[in-house]
Amino acid sequence: MSRWNLAWLLGVTGVILLGYTVSTSAPTREQDNDYQLVHLLVDVLHEVEHKYVRPLDEEAKRKLVEDMINGGLTRLDPHSAFINAKEYKRFAVTNKGKFGGVGIQLGDPKNNYLTVASPLIDTPAYAAGILPGDVILKIDGKSAHNMPVADAIDLITGDPGTKVVLTVQHEGSKEAIDLELIRAEIEVPSVLGDVRDPANPRNWDYLIDKANKIGYVRILSFGEITAKELRSAVEDLKKEGARGLIIDLRANPGGLLRSAVEVCRMFVPDGRIVSTRGRDQQEEVYDAHGDDLVIQPDKKFPIAILINHLSASASEIVAAAMQDHHRAVIIGERSYGKGSVQNVIEMEDRASALKLTTASYWRPSGQNIHRFTDSKDSDEWGVKPDNGFEVKLTDEDRRNYYAYRHERDVLQWKAATEKPADQKERKGEVKPFADKILERALTYIRHELGAAETAASSAK
Repeated sequence: MSRWNLAWLLGVTGVILLGYTVSTSAPTREQDNDYQLVHLLVDVLHEVEHKYVRPLDEEAKRKLVEDMINGGLTRLDPHSAFINAKEYKRFAVTNKGKFGGVGIQLGDPKNNYLTVASPLIDTPAYAAGILPGDVILKIDGKSAHNMPVADAIDLITGDPGTKVVLTVQHEGSKEAIDLELIRAEIEVPSVLGDVRDPANPRNWDYLIDKANKIGYVRILSFGEITAKELRSAVEDLKKEGARGLIIDLRANPGGLLRSAVEVCRMFVPDGRIVSTRGRDQQEEVYDAHGDDLVIQPDKKFPIAILINHLSASASEIVAAAMQDHHRAVIIGERSYGKGSVQNVIEMEDRASALKLTTASYWRPSGQNIHRFTDSKDSDEWGVKPDNGFEVKLTDEDRRNYYAYRHERDVLQWKAATEKPADQKERKGEVKPFADKILERALTYIRHELGAAETAASSAK
């Protein structure tokens, strides 16, 4: 008897025994329906084993079952998934800020192709010209149409020093381009500035307006050490006499809920930060207590948060909490609307996991964050800029911004003493570009600082 047949025999026996045990305690109609579904699954797998045109080896059988699970989960929502043993190890490492690959965060599918949520700064993907919103058409010549995320990750990742070619299409463009990337070990800081420190190009200069002492930080994602990195950056700014702060969350796909709460507690003195509501479970609430403040609310210290249509999940939690507590002005575009909670449930003796949507986020005001498939623009979801602070952008504006941001970041390596081996020399100057959202934020903070100075002078 083959291992496969033995597995089915044991599986069916287990179901029969379980059915007998439960039957002695008067099974419910719901349990009966569950048993029928289990029988259906076993019957389908049995037919595949015995009648499919080609025999399947153990690896193929395992992948078939995983694909069946993921296919069903995908129909529930695009964020639920089964994470196999190989992916689960990578998943755990990624949240710690270090992993092997090319430096791409994958986003939701578009027309059945995977997309790039965000390339990571100082990585092969970023240096090669990958942009947020890019559609991945091929990986090493293999079509990525309907390709599961797990398969894409397996093809893209590999040993440092090896090559992978991605065929991508920039957002709003009709042409596809081939980009050759050299894999590397990726160590990812999540908090960056606008330009690097000229004295030490591997560090960032967080003071964007030295005359008015305005600080600027970009948060790329919310990982385990994001709050620690942000606190360090803000403390450095305070030492330099910073009087205002811009927090850039554009194209931030989210990350850990705990990290978002920690960031909010640095600015919000008390009250609700976010709550989660699920089916048949008690509402979970996360509040601020004033113990972790990095900037006191009684000081005249204006804060602006920048968001765009790709700001999602944890970045929306931060923007919503800061907006509802009147700790910051939100500037830019309406956010993505990803307000669902994925609970990671370990399985198979902690070798794999089920990432299942179990709840949704709700902002301090009690409004919904998640944009459901049938949501309309007029419905409440995501985070909208404050009145008078929406900045309308075209697809061309977005492409130009990502290209400009990319050039500024990569060109800074020319001043570094150690340049990555895969970094290509770039010729020519960066084309003039007006970052409309950032300029709107600077105008706002300069105005607030000027008003504060006027008020102080009048009080004398």
